[in-house]
Amino acid sequence: MAAPTQDSNSWRGPRTGRPGSGRREAAWGEVSDQLDDWIAIEKDESVTAFSGKVELGTGVRTALAQIVAEELDVPLERVHMVMGDTARTPDEGYTAGSMTISGSGTALRKAAAEARRAMIEMAAERLDAQINELRVREGVIAVTRQPERSVSYAELMGGKSFELQVSDKTKFKEPKDYQIVGKSAARADLPAKVRGEASFIHDLKVPGMLQARLVRPPNPAAKLISVDADSVKDIPGMVKVFQRGNFIGVVAEREEQAIQAAKQLKVKWQEAAAYPNMQELFTTLRNQPTEDQALVEKGDFNKALAGATKKIQATYTQPFHAHASIGPACAVADVQGEHATIWASTPGPYPLSGALAQLLNIPAENVRLIFMEGAGSYGQNGADDAAADAAILSQAIGKPVRVQWTREDEFIWEPKSPAMVMEVRGGLDAKGNVAAWDYQVWSPSHVARARFAGQLVTAQLLSGQAAPQSRFSFGAERNAPTNYAFPVQRVTVHYVGDSLLRASSFRSLGGAENTFANESFMDELAAAAGVDALEYRLRYLTEAREREVLEAAAKRAGWESHPSPRKDKAEVAEGRGVAFARYENDQAIVACVAEVQVERASGMVRVKRIVVAHDCGLIINPDGVKNQVEGNVIQSLSRALKEEVKFDEMRITSRDWETYPILTFSETPEIEIVLINRPEEPAVGAGEPSTVTTAAAVANAIFDATGARVRQIPFTAERVREGLGD
Repeated sequence: MAAPTQDSNSWRGPRTGRPGSGRREAAWGEVSDQLDDWIAIEKDESVTAFSGKVELGTGVRTALAQIVAEELDVPLERVHMVMGDTARTPDEGYTAGSMTISGSGTALRKAAAEARRAMIEMAAERLDAQINELRVREGVIAVTRQPERSVSYAELMGGKSFELQVSDKTKFKEPKDYQIVGKSAARADLPAKVRGEASFIHDLKVPGMLQARLVRPPNPAAKLISVDADSVKDIPGMVKVFQRGNFIGVVAEREEQAIQAAKQLKVKWQEAAAYPNMQELFTTLRNQPTEDQALVEKGDFNKALAGATKKIQATYTQPFHAHASIGPACAVADVQGEHATIWASTPGPYPLSGALAQLLNIPAENVRLIFMEGAGSYGQNGADDAAADAAILSQAIGKPVRVQWTREDEFIWEPKSPAMVMEVRGGLDAKGNVAAWDYQVWSPSHVARARFAGQLVTAQLLSGQAAPQSRFSFGAERNAPTNYAFPVQRVTVHYVGDSLLRASSFRSLGGAENTFANESFMDELAAAAGVDALEYRLRYLTEAREREVLEAAAKRAGWESHPSPRKDKAEVAEGRGVAFARYENDQAIVACVAEVQVERASGMVRVKRIVVAHDCGLIINPDGVKNQVEGNVIQSLSRALKEEVKFDEMRITSRDWETYPILTFSETPEIEIVLINRPEEPAVGAGEPSTVTTAAAVANAIFDATGARVRQIPFTAERVREGLGD
């Protein structure tokens, strides 16, 4: 697959030059007001739509195209999406936070509606008709009573610019008139993948491209003593051993030559301890100095707790998790003097291009970042760092360079999901009602995105300097509050400064961890009150949509009311658990029911079935949302049952699939999904919400089956046995 060179005439984008000449600031980027930055009508009757968001395997390329096709009244197959190219698309920051549909989808909907309105006005003038006399079908505007009087979008605009701003006054289609949105559509990205065509960054070939591998220090604290470049001079095709600071790269003509060179190169390191004692991880995290933030303060907690009939408290912990992307990171860079083109599977093309400009010391406007799909990450894995590796080596060599990380590179050097400690206290009155609720979480920041060169591992190895301290802490507050109407409650986030291991964005940020603790403790209160877990939750949900989702999951699961735990002492115990959350407290609503089997003797847990009810407002592509929910469940179940980054003071020891196992096909349960479509409500994201409830539902099911309360992820057989011994 040949890639366009930097001066290629194939760049097809906004007619006004670099996108966004009429931008306004937005939370995740800069949203352009220029219609030509979003929509182009081509001469061949097709439509090109430009989005700064990227396709991470979630199906948003298809969903965004559906939105554009619907609002323009053109067939879906005519819409071509261009995504994540800093020379062609608007700056929409990161593809993150389940915000693509609500953010880019809304922007494209406005742009498509504006384009349709403008072309109808043009057609009215050309056809000498009133606007209310016209109708649009499949990109053709015709006089309703004289359909032979017609003009197509391409005839009006083909290849020309609109030169208009997108307004907030243009009328959208009514949901009742939708023909494309709300219906399942085949994924636009899948056919090429199924056929084995070049689809991923790993497939990319650029003329003259060289191959590179990195030779890493044992850990971030190690210092380089010596490199013997002569130790690889006998390898055919060897081009260069590049070393600066602790950064070492070997570049060769062919990939197998680079692999051999990385293994054969003789390097000496002065080693030093870099990590804390893993056995004391949560104590170390909990005892750090903190910046505290009170999120909820309702009523006098101390007074309410003192008057409670029953007092309960529990501590829940979440270890570091790896993204464990099935394919390690890869990137290609072509740096020629003051200009650079970089292909990467980054979720943030614009922020990364700025960081790479700093790293290369060239003007930001001279760096073109082109997104290509890679192995899914749902956060920050090694993709940005691999791009930086390739850029530095290409600058040093003067030719295009492809960098492929190894599995070990990925496990050791990618940012992890932060470890967290959650402490919850509650009190019940004489009737078993919640009289007081206190939630506290200790966590480092969940965001260390590569907006600046120093946040890249490449820069840190080059300079010998640690990553700069984050300017703000973010992520641990996500879903720390619940949506339950407790009379007295308080929620506090304690942000610690040192994450102990490199950490950054991971699917749902702190949402999954906080929901695990909140929903586990809600279950503990229900058990203490002697009340069915579903009934107990419904007591405290006051919004109809939230109750409907919880009841829909219970109905599909065939929920039978009874207090947990069960009295059955069978050798293989069976149970079910429920968990509820509204993502970020105001986004998609999710309820999950898990059914498990637990072997009492071994402590082994098998999840048989998971039922999820999901309300994300207006559903664009039902099949796409189901795929999203299934992916969320599988990944979050793997995290709950198996995943834990292990390390000692000198090294991260989780460095392959044997030392960091993930869920296998045979261990994947039956997954049933209930989608609740609300066309009258705004569409909100489905990329993360259903990941947050899985661990709690499984933990609650283990308790229901056995009476063992597991408060530390992952739920290993050993931890279940410990719970059984309580």
